[in-house]
Amino acid sequence: MLRSALVLATATFVLAPAQAQTRPLNDTGITFCGAYPSGNTAAPCIPNPTGQDADYGRDAAAQAGVLPKTGGGSAGFDFTKIAHDGTELPDGAALGPNPDDWACTRDNVTGLFWEVKLDDALQMRHQSHTYTWYDPASPDGNSGAVGTTGTCNATLGLNACNTANYVTAVNAAQLCGYSDWRMPTLKELEGIADQGRFSPAIDPDYFPNTSALQFWSGSPYVLNSSQAWLILFNYGYANQGSRSLAFRVRLVRGG
Repeated sequence: MLRSALVLATATFVLAPAQAQTRPLNDTGITFCGAYPSGNTAAPCIPNPTGQDADYGRDAAAQAGVLPKTGGGSAGFDFTKIAHDGTELPDGAALGPNPDDWACTRDNVTGLFWEVKLDDALQMRHQSHTYTWYDPASPDGNSGAVGTTGTCNATLGLNACNTANYVTAVNAAQLCGYSDWRMPTLKELEGIADQGRFSPAIDPDYFPNTSALQFWSGSPYVLNSSQAWLILFNYGYANQGSRSLAFRVRLVRGG
């Protein structure tokens, strides 16, 4: 009785207002199991060792055909294509320059909107353009590296190819009708990595033109102020990199 009262009292004080509640997280995308004595099999993990990733969460519900989705996407992911003018598009919509062409992807699980990369070196959102990590407001006091104009094919004009200048340029262009684009946190960027595929470890139907290389997050690396966190999209895992190095960027908004 005492324990029940304590739990109730604790819950009363820690519940946040509805508007402050966080949204759910994405699952890993893993829909296969490690089989004994070797190899992988499709879920469910029987007679293989139970309790594996594929047995639980959104991915397992999707495999069982009982996961409702707003849009589309592999496994437990749920994405919707968004046009330049901010309107929702059908799954078959193509990338393009017109107002009603696809330009962004909304994650219906987290509520985040993501930039979609292009295959055009003359555009600032080109898949191969890279940027040094630069944040004048970095909480550790190290802004990072200003960089040069060369790594993004001078698509930022006379401004150097760094993450801060890229954010400014995308917001000035009002991508998908918004001007609040930003660098993703490490956890946000990790959330769209699909661990069930590789090279790249992301859904190509909603994130085309994605290199299987490093993408900067906006999260500083606490143990070394000359570094920041990034995600390698070959297998979708986190690592650190020197802020002076030029890597790819995918901006996010919302959350």
